[in-house]
This record gives sequence, structure tokens and C-alpha cells, in this order.
Amino acid sequence: MRMPLLSTVALWLILGASAPAQAQAARYQLDPDHITVAFLVDHIGFAKVLGMFRSARGSYRFDEATATLSEVRIEVETASVFTNQRKRDDHLKGPDFLNSGEFPRMVFTANSAKRTGERTFEIAGQLELLGKSLPLTLLATWNKSAESPMGGPLSKPYTMGVSARGSFKRSAYGMNYAVSNGWVGDEVPLIIEFEAVRQ
Repeated sequence: MRMPLLSTVALWLILGASAPAQAQAARYQLDPDHITVAFLVDHIGFAKVLGMFRSARGSYRFDEATATLSEVRIEVETASVFTNQRKRDDHLKGPDFLNSGEFPRMVFTANSAKRTGERTFEIAGQLELLGKSLPLTLLATWNKSAESPMGGPLSKPYTMGVSARGSFKRSAYGMNYAVSNGWVGDEVPLIIEFEAVRQ
């Protein structure tokens, strides 16, 4: 006997309602007021210079239930470099280093991440700098996710905090100034700290 059309539709609705809902990855926007992209570079072996970029933005998707990370993109304005010494900062913006006039952005992207612990991840992506895109791996820690107490009385944004570390050789991007004589270190450790708001 053929089941009436209405009964068929009702059956499918019941089955659909009983099926487990699939988790959705939420989009997170980096909070520009709570992001630090910093670096350390050796100076003639005496000490390391600590610098940072004052302007950065980005976003990613994260499924908190499965700890799945995707669509990572962090853009850094290279002209925003700051090391607390104006002459050095101007040099860093110039063609010997970041060449900010021709390459105004440094961009890190990643499609996914490998979970290495309860709250740790290995993010294998690409760093685009000076017109070249090369592999860069960030080791990240998911510090906390919660409603931020910093919101207004009617708005407490759901916020995720992350610490990430990585490093790259600047000579791989053609940034060879003072590498051969050892005055300026080739290895550039990165220090990234940010809060991101769920959209």
C-alpha cells in the first residue's frame, strides 16, 4: 500500500527532528584593542630588540564543541612597526627590511590546525611577506572562552583568548641586510597574543 503524501512528509519531519544537529563553526573577529604581534631580533649578540606592530586585524572560524579551527587570516600593517627608536623604525620600514611602501601588509593564513592537547594546537599555514609566501607554523594555546566582563550593561561579547608562538628566517624572504656579518639576527621569533569576539 502506498503511503499518503502527507504521511510521508510527516515521517521525514519526525526523522529530521530526531537526528543530531551538526555543530557549526562560529566566526571570530580579532579585537583590534586586544591584539599584540611582536618579534625579537638579535643585535650583534649583545641583546635582542623587542618590536611590535601597532596595527593588525584578522578572523577565523572555530567550533568549540570539536575544537576545530579553520579559515585563519591575520593581516599586519608593516608600516606600523615600532621598536621605541624612531631612526630604527624608519629603517625597518625601508627597503632593507619590510619595504612597507611596496609591501604594506604581512599576512598569515591557514586552512586548518592540528590539535596537540586539550587546549593546544599546531597551525601550519603560510606567511606572505615581501611578495613571497612560505610555510610558517604557529604553536597556539586556547587560553579561555567566556562572556567578557568588559562589555556594556547590555552587551557582554563572547570572547576567546589565544597565545601563539612561531619563528621564521627573514633571509628566506630576501631580507638579507646585516645577516652575513651577524649584526642583525636572521631568525625572527614571533609573539602573538589576542582576544577575538564571536560574531
